[in-house]
Amino acid sequence: MTDLLVRGGTVVTAGGSRRSDVAVVGGRIERVESDLAGLAASAREIVDATGLLVLPGVVDVHTHTRVATDAEPDRFYQDSVAAAFGGTTTFLAFNNPGTGSSAAAERSLLAGLREWRAATEQDSAVDYAVSLAISGRMDDPVGELPAMVDAGVSTAKAFMVFDFRLDDVRIFEAMRVLGGRGGMLQVHCEDPVLIDAAVASSLQHGETAPRYHAVTRPAYAEGVATARAMAFARATDAPVHVVHLSSADALRHVAEAKALGLRVSAETCPHYLALTDARYLADDPSADPVEIAKVVISPPLRTEADRRAMWAGLAAGDLDLVATDHVPDRVSVEKGDAARGVAFDRISNGAPGIETLLAIGYGLGVAGGQLTVERLVDVLATTPARRFGLRRKGAIEVGRDADLVLFDPAARRTIRAADLHHTSDYTPYEGIEVAGAVRSVFVRGRAVVRDGAFVGQRGYGRFIEREGAGE
Repeated sequence: MTDLLVRGGTVVTAGGSRRSDVAVVGGRIERVESDLAGLAASAREIVDATGLLVLPGVVDVHTHTRVATDAEPDRFYQDSVAAAFGGTTTFLAFNNPGTGSSAAAERSLLAGLREWRAATEQDSAVDYAVSLAISGRMDDPVGELPAMVDAGVSTAKAFMVFDFRLDDVRIFEAMRVLGGRGGMLQVHCEDPVLIDAAVASSLQHGETAPRYHAVTRPAYAEGVATARAMAFARATDAPVHVVHLSSADALRHVAEAKALGLRVSAETCPHYLALTDARYLADDPSADPVEIAKVVISPPLRTEADRRAMWAGLAAGDLDLVATDHVPDRVSVEKGDAARGVAFDRISNGAPGIETLLAIGYGLGVAGGQLTVERLVDVLATTPARRFGLRRKGAIEVGRDADLVLFDPAARRTIRAADLHHTSDYTPYEGIEVAGAVRSVFVRGRAVVRDGAFVGQRGYGRFIEREGAGE
C-alpha cells in the first residue's frame, strides 16, 4: 500500500524538471512517474500539488543551532521548527566552543560529541546531524578524529581565527587524518596575522564602533587564508570544504584549485548573496550601532562586486552549495552589547538564517534570473547531501528518503521577523520582497508543515550517523 501520493506537481531535480507523481512507501520514495493515478485508490494520503514545484528537502550543512538549557528548554527544537517552515528537512549543526559546553567537552572532541548528542536527543522536528568544531584548546583533537569518524561524524570544522583557532600545522594534520579516514575537513579561512594586527590597531586608535568589525577583516585576509587551505588540500590529497566564502578574492583560489583537480568544495551564504557592506553605514557616524551589530558576522558582508561574484560562482560551479551559517543571536541578548557600547571585537558574531535559505535562494536567485531552479536544487539539496555523506537525502529519486517540499512559485511575500519562527528576535533580511513560498513539507513521508501550518512533532527528527564525506 502507498503511504503518500503527491500528484500533479512539477518535480525538480538537479538534472531537470517534469510533471510527475511521487509515491512514498515506508518513508522512502517508491516511484516517480508521470501518472500514478492507479495508486490513488489504495493510497493512505493523496496530496494535490497542481501548480506547485515539488522540491527535495533543503539540506543546510552549516548551522550553529543552540542546544536546550534549563533556562531555554525549547531553543534547539524551535529552530528545527523554523527550518521546517523554510523547507529545510535536514540540517547539520556545530557544537560551538564557548557556548555552555562542559569543561570536558571543551577539551575533547569525543566528550563534546557525547554531550551534544545527549542534549539534542528527541529534540528536533526534522532530521539532523553534527559536524564537530575542533578547538585549539583541546588536548588532542587530531588524535581523536578517527574515533569521531567511526562514531558516525565524518566532518569537522577548523578555524584559522579566534582565540580557539588551530595553528597551520594542526590544520594540515587534521586535513590529512580526516581525508585518510574518508572524512572531510571544513575550514574557516581568514588570516589571523592580518586580522589580529588590524583589530589591535583599530582598538588602539579608539575605533571601536561595530562597523570596524568589517574594516578589520578585509577580503584579502580571506583570500590569503583560502589560498593556504587550497595548498594544504593539494599537499594532503584530501577533500576540503571552505565554509562561508564571501569574496571574489577567495573564490579565485578555489576555482584555481578545482582546475588542478583538487577535491575541494566551497559554500557561500544567503547573506553574501542578498546583502552588501553598505549595511555597515561606514560613512554615517550617527547610524544605530545595534542595526550594524545585526550584521556583525565573520567574514563580514562584502562589496556589490563580491555579491555578484558569489552568484556567478554558483552558476558556473566554482561555488558548490549555499548554507546559512545560522547563528540564533538576539538583539535583546547577544547583540545587545552594541547598545551598551562595547568594542566591536566583543560583539557576538553571526546572524539568523535557518528559515530563510530557500526564500532567498529562490526569490533572489531563480526569480532574479541568477540561477535555474534545477541549479538551485543542486546547491541547496543534492550537492550538500552528497558532499556531506547524507546518502538518502538531497534528491527526489527512488530509494531516497521522502523529504519533499511543495513550493508555490507564484506566491509573493515580504520577509518579516514577526512572521518567522526561529529563536532570534530579528532577521537580516527584514523587508526584502521575494517570489515563492513554501506550502507543505514532508520528512520521510510525514507532513511537518501542511498548507503553511506546523503539524510536526518534537523528536520526530532523527540523528543521522554518516559514513564518509567529500564525494
